[in-house]
Amino acid sequence: MEDSMENSNEFKERRKYPRSAVDLPFEYRMKNLPDAHGGLVVNASEGGLLIHSVKDMPVGLELKMVILFPDEYELADFEVLAEIIWKDLHSYNNSEGYQYGLKIIRILEGDRWKLTQLLNSLGRARSSISSICSPTPLHLNDAT
Repeated sequence: MEDSMENSNEFKERRKYPRSAVDLPFEYRMKNLPDAHGGLVVNASEGGLLIHSVKDMPVGLELKMVILFPDEYELADFEVLAEIIWKDLHSYNNSEGYQYGLKIIRILEGDRWKLTQLLNSLGRARSSISSICSPTPLHLNDAT
């Protein structure tokens, strides 16, 4: 029993890229269909995305996506071609929808740079916030 507890504490991340929580709107088109649909990217990495959408789509479907993000005082975007790897029912904002795990299968070099810069800026923002919010240790011997 103790051995199994020890192993459960040794969880290893299997993802190649770390995930970052985001809240980014996107537009997507299914292959060979002209209609655009929307959704929300809720976390992202250089290798994949977690999205929410009200549209029911099958695993294996490829989506051409345009993801919007703020760039200082402007709205910028990058495009990816992604494949649905898994899906699950998901409720949000009092409505039913779906949560999808996507694997990025194609992204232009310039768009990859934008994605990497976005993820890096989110990482810097998180570390800045945590350093601001972290309490400074009080050393009782320093109170002179």
